Amino acid sequence: MVKQPSIVDVEKGQPEHEHAGQQQHQQQQQVAGSRLRPPSALEPFASEPSGDDQPGSRSASGDRFRLVLLYVLQFTSVGASIAAVVLIWVYMGWEFGLPALLITLAAVFIASGWWRWWYIAFVTAPRDIKALTRYIKLLGLVRKHAKNNATIGDIFAEFVSKQPEKACLIFEGRTWTFREVNDYSNRLANVFHSHGYKHGDVVGLLQENRPEFVATWLGLSKLGVIVPLINHNLRKNALMHSVTVANCNALIYGEALADAVAEIADTLPSAVALYQVNEATQQPVLANAKDLTTLMQSASKELPVNGVKKPNHHDKLIYIYTSGTTGLPKAAVITHSRYIFIAAAISLVAGFRADDTFYTPLPLYHTAGGMMSIGQALLFGATVVTRKKFSASQFFADCQKYNCTIAQYIGEMCRYILATPVSPVDKAHKVRLIFGNGLRPQIWPQFVERFNIPRVAEFYGATEGNANIVNIDNTVGAIGFVSRIIPVVYPISIIRADPATGYSEPLRGKDGLCQLCKPNEPGLFIGKIIPNNPSRAFLGYVDKGATEKKIVRDIFRKGDAAFLSGDLLVADERGSLFFKDRTGDTYRWKGENVSTSEVEAEVSNACGYRDTVVYGVEVPNLEGRAGMAAILDPERQVDLEQLARTLKDTLPSYARPQFVRLLSKVDMTGTFKLKKLDLQLEGFDPSGIEDSVYYLTPKGQYELLTPAIYEQIVRGEVRL
Repeated sequence: MVKQPSIVDVEKGQPEHEHAGQQQHQQQQQVAGSRLRPPSALEPFASEPSGDDQPGSRSASGDRFRLVLLYVLQFTSVGASIAAVVLIWVYMGWEFGLPALLITLAAVFIASGWWRWWYIAFVTAPRDIKALTRYIKLLGLVRKHAKNNATIGDIFAEFVSKQPEKACLIFEGRTWTFREVNDYSNRLANVFHSHGYKHGDVVGLLQENRPEFVATWLGLSKLGVIVPLINHNLRKNALMHSVTVANCNALIYGEALADAVAEIADTLPSAVALYQVNEATQQPVLANAKDLTTLMQSASKELPVNGVKKPNHHDKLIYIYTSGTTGLPKAAVITHSRYIFIAAAISLVAGFRADDTFYTPLPLYHTAGGMMSIGQALLFGATVVTRKKFSASQFFADCQKYNCTIAQYIGEMCRYILATPVSPVDKAHKVRLIFGNGLRPQIWPQFVERFNIPRVAEFYGATEGNANIVNIDNTVGAIGFVSRIIPVVYPISIIRADPATGYSEPLRGKDGLCQLCKPNEPGLFIGKIIPNNPSRAFLGYVDKGATEKKIVRDIFRKGDAAFLSGDLLVADERGSLFFKDRTGDTYRWKGENVSTSEVEAEVSNACGYRDTVVYGVEVPNLEGRAGMAAILDPERQVDLEQLARTLKDTLPSYARPQFVRLLSKVDMTGTFKLKKLDLQLEGFDPSGIEDSVYYLTPKGQYELLTPAIYEQIVRGEVRL
């Protein structure tokens, strides 16, 4: 079988044999010095055994021989140097012997490679010490809440008591105080308590960004009810799946989303009760739905206590959906303790303050907006400003209007903001820090310079994962770091990936264990799993089968386990970590993870169940990867107008393929799967593809992609 070029090869445009030769040369150099320096921060979980030094290499015995020979030569050289120093000291006195000794020690120090480790340790010590101090503070706070068996509602109640009239949430000009958010949450809790909902029940929430969204799940959490936060962009099959996979007993939805719920109402299980939230009371609702707005009007503002089982610190709080390689959205479990840890971690490690005012236009059903930003209000008493939808032109205008000091982003947002015309508002704000994920290194310097941003706290993490990191030292392009001095404090690693699996599975040595990447070598990012530890636990998904697929076992010793992020990262010599690419069948577009298998199913259905493969392709100067659907259609019978209309109804905007390729023939694997990698490598340049390629215009139609239009897309003149 011919080895496919790696993702790294493709990105660099480097021939495979050149890359392989360079990598082998680097590995041989690293083997010689690896045993002579202190353990690096990327060594596996507290320097546990890491298997074969060179996995699968037929020259392993030769490497060991050269290593032994190197030891002999070094010790011989050291012995000869010591003997020379002794002779000088004896025959020429200490005046000559002492300088000779110091010179010899310096030479041995330099030759051994230790000087380099000490240099790296010295320059990274301020960063590591700052992070360690903040991490210790985080662990202390988490343990205090665990000891008190505190829930989100308990902690929020403390701030309601201390600062009832302080602004908690600001939404498009309307301010909600801590008291008002608490009153709304208690009213809602009383309604659902009176309707018989209790600890352990599941009530889905489908609503656009607004303060009521936060107050709703907060109120239900006081009853011990679990709340799946459903993406309001989903329709039909994906929406239906999100409700049923979480085993919802009821669904709360906003008035603006009534049509989406109506499309699935007849197919929902009969036991799922519907509650509609309107802008005003006594408004029409869907058939069989209850008017929640009217019901809440007469409900008490006091928290119900009679017959209510108080939730526990480790109880399930919400489900947050995440796309993955298994297809439709998966419901990741978030407990009270997990929510506290994530919100507190970004707050303490990134250096937030309780007097900060936060700005987030991100969806509140995601971890970033709904936990990292909203958590600052619920757990630390800060003020959070949000809006229904992101607006590039209003981003810093809003920050100025509401005196925000911290703003949240995703990479796509930064590019859109940077593309707006220069304005006096650009620097007329009080933002001292922005935090988020996906700010491309290519635009990082321009962004902070134009908008006068003192600090960027780029972070990396998965909703359900335990390998979460933060950039605290403003290193351009870095998504975090791992300490070179004290790696055992936060056991994360980068391991080698198997090209045969699309780099989604680890590469193992002869001993069956995983292999650690060297500095500047891309690999899979993993986090060691330690049960019952909030920072190391992996709670997984509602679907236990999906949970098991995200766990890799027998990493550096038999029996250990880690969370498999599914992303390729690379670490430099100083331990700074950089994102390289996603693996498997998921790509990211418009700030959202897109599951190719889900899109493939919808496209295939819309084309009469034709063979279809979906993948992400890189578009110059754009974040993530644009979706491309390759459809087997040798007779050219696919109706592209109908395809565009159908996909608009069945897929959210970010999941719709930006390009369609009509295949004349298709290559299959031995297991009758379409060969995706070859198509992905060919990209969307029509000049290098024999098949017809079409692109999705701003009007929502698929039109023929010509070389001229391709060049316009590359130059950014045609917006996707």
